[in-house]
Amino acid sequence: MMNETAIKAIVEEVVSQLAKQPSIQPRSVPIAVSARHCHLTQIDVEALFGSGYTLTHKKDLSQPGQFAANETITIVGPRGSIEKVRILGPVRKSTQVEVSATDSIKLGLKPPLRESGDIKNSAPITLVGPKGSLYKQEGLIIAQAHIHMNPSDAASFSVQNGEYVTITTTTERPIAFSKVLIRVSSRYELEMHIDTDEANASLIGKDTNGILAKIEGSS
Repeated sequence: MMNETAIKAIVEEVVSQLAKQPSIQPRSVPIAVSARHCHLTQIDVEALFGSGYTLTHKKDLSQPGQFAANETITIVGPRGSIEKVRILGPVRKSTQVEVSATDSIKLGLKPPLRESGDIKNSAPITLVGPKGSLYKQEGLIIAQAHIHMNPSDAASFSVQNGEYVTITTTTERPIAFSKVLIRVSSRYELEMHIDTDEANASLIGKDTNGILAKIEGSS
Protein backbone atom coordinates (compact mmCIF):
# COMPACT_ATOMS: atom_id res chain seq x y z
CA MET A 1 0.00 0.00 0.00
CA MET A 2 1.39 3.42 -0.97
CA ASN A 3 2.06 5.85 1.86
CA GLU A 4 0.72 9.41 1.97
CA THR A 5 4.01 10.90 0.69
CA ALA A 6 3.92 8.70 -2.43
CA ILE A 7 0.26 9.52 -3.09
CA LYS A 8 0.94 13.25 -2.71
CA ALA A 9 3.85 13.00 -5.15
CA ILE A 10 1.61 11.29 -7.73
CA VAL A 11 -1.09 13.98 -7.37
CA GLU A 12 1.50 16.74 -7.74
CA GLU A 13 2.86 15.08 -10.89
CA VAL A 14 -0.64 14.78 -12.39
CA VAL A 15 -1.35 18.46 -11.67
CA SER A 16 2.03 19.38 -13.19
CA GLN A 17 1.29 17.44 -16.36
CA LEU A 18 -2.18 18.99 -16.66
CA ALA A 19 -0.66 22.44 -16.32
CA LYS A 20 1.47 21.79 -19.42
CA GLN A 21 -1.65 21.24 -21.53
CA PRO A 22 -3.36 24.60 -22.27
CA SER A 23 -6.61 22.93 -23.41
CA ILE A 24 -7.17 21.53 -19.92
CA GLN A 25 -5.31 24.08 -17.82
CA PRO A 26 -6.24 23.28 -14.21
CA ARG A 27 -7.69 25.91 -11.95
CA SER A 28 -8.16 25.99 -8.23
CA VAL A 29 -11.59 25.78 -6.60
CA PRO A 30 -12.07 26.78 -2.94
CA ILE A 31 -13.58 23.99 -0.83
CA ALA A 32 -16.04 24.55 2.02
CA VAL A 33 -17.26 21.96 4.49
CA SER A 34 -21.04 21.87 4.79
CA ALA A 35 -21.89 20.42 8.21
CA ARG A 36 -25.31 18.89 8.92
CA HIS A 37 -28.06 21.48 8.53
CA CYS A 38 -31.67 21.97 7.52
CA HIS A 39 -33.77 24.20 5.31
CA LEU A 40 -37.36 24.86 6.41
CA THR A 41 -40.55 26.17 4.90
CA GLN A 42 -42.18 29.08 6.72
CA ILE A 43 -45.04 26.79 7.75
CA ASP A 44 -42.57 24.38 9.35
CA VAL A 45 -40.66 27.24 11.03
CA GLU A 46 -43.88 28.26 12.74
CA ALA A 47 -44.75 24.67 13.66
CA LEU A 48 -41.40 24.29 15.41
CA PHE A 49 -40.91 27.79 16.86
CA GLY A 50 -44.40 29.25 17.19
CA SER A 51 -47.01 31.10 15.16
CA GLY A 52 -45.62 34.09 13.26
CA TYR A 53 -42.02 33.22 14.04
CA THR A 54 -39.30 34.25 11.58
CA LEU A 55 -35.69 33.06 11.43
CA THR A 56 -33.08 35.40 12.88
CA HIS A 57 -29.73 36.12 11.28
CA LYS A 58 -26.52 34.71 12.80
CA LYS A 59 -24.04 35.15 9.95
CA ASP A 60 -23.90 35.38 6.17
CA LEU A 61 -22.83 32.37 4.14
CA SER A 62 -20.57 32.41 1.10
CA GLN A 63 -23.47 32.18 -1.36
CA PRO A 64 -25.18 35.56 -1.77
CA GLY A 65 -28.44 35.89 0.14
CA GLN A 66 -27.88 32.74 2.20
CA PHE A 67 -27.37 32.88 5.96
CA ALA A 68 -26.96 30.71 9.03
CA ALA A 69 -29.81 31.33 11.45
CA ASN A 70 -29.48 31.54 15.22
CA GLU A 71 -32.12 28.83 15.47
CA THR A 72 -31.32 25.12 15.74
CA ILE A 73 -33.47 22.00 16.01
CA THR A 74 -33.10 18.39 17.04
CA ILE A 75 -33.47 15.68 14.40
CA VAL A 76 -34.67 12.24 15.46
CA GLY A 77 -34.50 8.80 13.88
CA PRO A 78 -35.41 5.31 15.10
CA ARG A 79 -31.96 4.72 16.62
CA GLY A 80 -31.00 8.12 18.00
CA SER A 81 -31.09 11.89 17.75
CA ILE A 82 -28.78 14.79 16.92
CA GLU A 83 -29.19 18.12 18.70
CA LYS A 84 -28.33 21.66 17.63
CA VAL A 85 -28.76 21.14 13.90
CA ARG A 86 -28.35 24.58 12.34
CA ILE A 87 -31.13 26.07 10.22
CA LEU A 88 -30.06 27.91 7.08
CA GLY A 89 -32.10 30.74 5.65
CA PRO A 90 -34.01 32.12 3.95
CA VAL A 91 -37.02 29.80 4.11
CA ARG A 92 -37.61 27.46 1.18
CA LYS A 93 -40.51 25.89 -0.66
CA SER A 94 -39.67 22.45 0.77
CA THR A 95 -38.13 21.32 4.05
CA GLN A 96 -34.85 19.46 3.62
CA VAL A 97 -32.32 18.05 6.09
CA GLU A 98 -28.76 17.31 4.98
CA VAL A 99 -26.57 14.94 6.98
CA SER A 100 -23.42 12.88 6.52
CA ALA A 101 -23.34 9.09 6.21
CA THR A 102 -21.98 8.92 9.77
CA ASP A 103 -24.92 10.99 11.01
CA SER A 104 -27.35 8.66 9.26
CA ILE A 105 -25.91 5.67 11.14
CA LYS A 106 -26.48 7.45 14.44
CA LEU A 107 -30.05 8.23 13.44
CA GLY A 108 -30.72 4.69 12.18
CA LEU A 109 -31.85 5.91 8.77
CA LYS A 110 -30.72 5.40 5.16
CA PRO A 111 -30.97 8.72 3.34
CA PRO A 112 -30.14 8.65 -0.39
CA LEU A 113 -27.26 10.54 -1.99
CA ARG A 114 -29.01 13.39 -3.78
CA GLU A 115 -28.52 16.80 -5.33
CA SER A 116 -29.75 19.43 -2.90
CA GLY A 117 -33.43 20.08 -3.56
CA ASP A 118 -34.16 16.58 -4.84
CA ILE A 119 -36.07 15.11 -1.92
CA LYS A 120 -38.78 13.03 -3.63
CA ASN A 121 -38.92 9.58 -2.01
CA SER A 122 -35.98 10.44 0.25
CA ALA A 123 -35.73 9.30 3.89
CA PRO A 124 -38.21 10.33 6.61
CA ILE A 125 -37.12 12.40 9.60
CA THR A 126 -38.62 13.85 12.77
CA LEU A 127 -37.84 17.48 13.60
CA VAL A 128 -38.12 18.84 17.14
CA GLY A 129 -38.17 22.53 18.02
CA PRO A 130 -38.91 24.50 21.20
CA LYS A 131 -42.61 24.85 20.36
CA GLY A 132 -43.45 21.62 18.59
CA SER A 133 -42.34 18.65 16.50
CA LEU A 134 -42.91 17.42 12.96
CA TYR A 135 -42.66 14.07 11.22
CA LYS A 136 -41.64 14.49 7.58
CA GLN A 137 -42.23 11.48 5.35
CA GLU A 138 -39.38 12.64 3.11
CA GLY A 139 -36.68 15.28 3.21
CA LEU A 140 -33.55 13.65 4.68
CA ILE A 141 -30.63 13.32 2.24
CA ILE A 142 -26.87 13.05 1.99
CA ALA A 143 -25.94 15.90 -0.33
CA GLN A 144 -24.03 15.19 -3.52
CA ALA A 145 -20.64 16.96 -3.57
CA HIS A 146 -21.07 19.95 -5.84
CA ILE A 147 -19.51 23.19 -7.05
CA HIS A 148 -21.35 26.50 -7.14
CA MET A 149 -20.16 28.79 -9.92
CA ASN A 150 -21.42 31.68 -11.99
CA PRO A 151 -21.60 31.62 -15.80
CA SER A 152 -18.22 33.36 -16.11
CA ASP A 153 -16.56 30.67 -14.00
CA ALA A 154 -18.29 27.94 -16.01
CA ALA A 155 -16.97 29.42 -19.25
CA SER A 156 -13.48 29.65 -17.80
CA PHE A 157 -13.53 26.01 -16.73
CA SER A 158 -15.30 24.94 -19.95
CA VAL A 159 -18.06 23.20 -17.98
CA GLN A 160 -21.83 23.51 -17.88
CA ASN A 161 -24.64 23.14 -15.39
CA GLY A 162 -25.35 19.50 -14.53
CA GLU A 163 -21.95 18.25 -15.67
CA TYR A 164 -19.78 16.08 -13.40
CA VAL A 165 -16.08 16.77 -12.88
CA THR A 166 -13.19 15.45 -10.80
CA ILE A 167 -11.71 17.53 -7.99
CA THR A 168 -8.35 16.58 -6.47
CA THR A 169 -7.75 18.12 -3.07
CA THR A 170 -4.49 19.94 -2.31
CA THR A 171 -4.04 18.53 1.19
CA GLU A 172 -1.61 16.32 3.08
CA ARG A 173 -3.97 13.46 2.29
CA PRO A 174 -5.04 14.28 -1.28
CA ILE A 175 -8.20 12.62 -2.54
CA ALA A 176 -9.77 12.78 -5.99
CA PHE A 177 -13.54 13.24 -5.81
CA SER A 178 -14.60 11.83 -9.15
CA LYS A 179 -18.30 12.73 -9.35
CA VAL A 180 -18.69 16.36 -8.37
CA LEU A 181 -21.77 18.12 -9.73
CA ILE A 182 -21.48 21.52 -11.41
CA ARG A 183 -24.24 23.97 -10.48
CA VAL A 184 -24.28 27.23 -12.45
CA SER A 185 -26.24 30.36 -11.60
CA SER A 186 -25.66 34.10 -11.79
CA ARG A 187 -26.42 34.12 -8.04
CA TYR A 188 -23.51 31.83 -7.13
CA GLU A 189 -19.96 32.42 -5.94
CA LEU A 190 -17.27 29.88 -6.85
CA GLU A 191 -17.07 27.23 -4.12
CA MET A 192 -17.18 23.45 -3.76
CA HIS A 193 -19.34 22.02 -0.97
CA ILE A 194 -18.64 18.67 0.68
CA ASP A 195 -19.86 17.09 3.91
CA THR A 196 -17.90 16.37 7.08
CA ASP A 197 -17.20 12.73 6.20
CA GLU A 198 -15.63 13.76 2.90
CA ALA A 199 -13.66 16.55 4.58
CA ASN A 200 -12.30 14.28 7.29
CA ALA A 201 -11.22 11.67 4.74
CA SER A 202 -8.98 14.23 3.00
CA LEU A 203 -7.93 16.21 6.10
CA ILE A 204 -9.60 19.30 4.67
CA GLY A 205 -9.39 22.41 6.79
CA LYS A 206 -9.81 26.14 6.36
CA ASP A 207 -8.64 27.70 3.08
CA THR A 208 -8.35 24.36 1.27
CA ASN A 209 -8.55 24.22 -2.51
CA GLY A 210 -9.00 21.53 -5.13
CA ILE A 211 -7.92 21.18 -8.75
CA LEU A 212 -10.73 20.71 -11.26
CA ALA A 213 -10.40 18.30 -14.18
CA LYS A 214 -13.05 17.36 -16.71
CA ILE A 215 -14.09 13.72 -16.83
CA GLU A 216 -13.11 12.04 -20.08
CA GLY A 217 -16.08 11.87 -22.42
CA SER A 218 -18.04 14.60 -20.63
CA SER A 219 -19.42 17.55 -22.57
